Amino acid sequence: MVKRIGILTGGGDCPGLNAVIRAIVKSSIYTYGIEVVGISDGFKGAVEKMFQPLDLNSISGILPRGGTILGTSNRDNPFSYAVKVGDKTVYEDRSAQMLENFRTAGIELLVAIGGDGSLNIAKEIFDLGFPVIGVPKTIDNDLFATDATFGYQTAVETACDALDKLHTTAESHHRIMILEVMGRYAGWIALAAGIAGGADVVLIPEIPYDLFKITKTLEKRVQQGKKYSVIIVAEGAKPFGGQMVVEKRIEGRTDPIKLGGIGNRVGEKLEQMTGMETRVTVLGHLQRGGSPNSYDRILATRYGVAAVEAVTNGENGVMVALQGSQICTVPLAEAVSQLKFVPLNHELLLAARSIGIGLGD
Repeated sequence: MVKRIGILTGGGDCPGLNAVIRAIVKSSIYTYGIEVVGISDGFKGAVEKMFQPLDLNSISGILPRGGTILGTSNRDNPFSYAVKVGDKTVYEDRSAQMLENFRTAGIELLVAIGGDGSLNIAKEIFDLGFPVIGVPKTIDNDLFATDATFGYQTAVETACDALDKLHTTAESHHRIMILEVMGRYAGWIALAAGIAGGADVVLIPEIPYDLFKITKTLEKRVQQGKKYSVIIVAEGAKPFGGQMVVEKRIEGRTDPIKLGGIGNRVGEKLEQMTGMETRVTVLGHLQRGGSPNSYDRILATRYGVAAVEAVTNGENGVMVALQGSQICTVPLAEAVSQLKFVPLNHELLLAARSIGIGLGD
C-alpha cells in the first residue's frame, strides 16, 4: 500500500483548492495513515524540490479560504522547463529530475489538482511510469469527462452578483452595460451567469456573434420601452468569421495566449451602431478569488476523499470525476482528450432562447 503521497495545485487558482487539500490530508491521515507532502508552486516545486509535510495543523482553518496554501503556477512545465542560459531562455526536459526528487522524498504517488493544462502534464508523468491521480479544477468548467469542476459555481455567483449591480446603473443612466467574464474556449460561466443575472444578451465562444443581430435585440428592447440593456460576454467570444481578441502572448505558460478586450471591442461597435451610451466592466481575476460557496466546498471535499480512495484502491492514471450525482474515476487520457464545450442543443442554451436572451446569432 502507498505510504506517502505528494499534492500539487497547478494552473490558475480558484475557490475550493484549499478544500481539496484539506480533504486529502484529513482522509489520508484519519482513515488510511498515509503521509502527505505538499509541493509548492505547482510543477515548479516538483522540479525545484520545494516540498513540505502536510499534517492536520497545516490544513487547520483553510476550508473557507480562497486560493491555495501550496501556491500555484500556470507555467513551469517539467517537460519544457524554462532555464536561463546567459541572456537567453531555453526550454529543457527536467522530468527526470522531477521523478528523482519524488523518489528521494519517498513520494510514491502524485495527486495533481488542475485544469486541462496541468492534467495533460500529469498524464505525461503517468506515461513515464510514475503513479498519478488527477483532480479536476477550473472555473471554466470545460474539463471533459466530468459534469462539474469545483470553483465554477463560485465564479458564476461572482459574475451574477456583478450583473445584479450593473443592472441598477444601466437602468438609471439608460446605458448598455457589458460585463466581460472568463471563458477562453467554453462559455459555461457567461451562459449560467447570464441566465441567473438576467442578461439581455449572452455571447459565448461556441456561437460566433453578428453585431447586427445583437443590435436588433437591443432595438427591440427600446421599442418595448426598456431604455437599457445588459450584456455578458465570455473572453473567448468572437464575431462570425472573425477571431478571438488576444491581448498578448506569454511564453512558458501551458497556454501562451492571454485573451482580453472583447468587451471593449463589442462595446465600441454597439455604441456606434445604436447611439446608446455604453460602458464595459472586465470582471477578471475577481472570478478566481474569494471564499468558495457551499457547493464548491462540498464538491471539492468529495473529490479529495475520492482521490485518496483511488490511491488506496490501487488506481493509477485516473481522474476523479462527477457524473450525475456520483463521484467516479475516469482515465486521465480520456479526461484530457478534448475540452467540454457548451453543446448547441444544451438545455441551458434552449432555456436562454426561450426567455428571449439574445445569443448574437
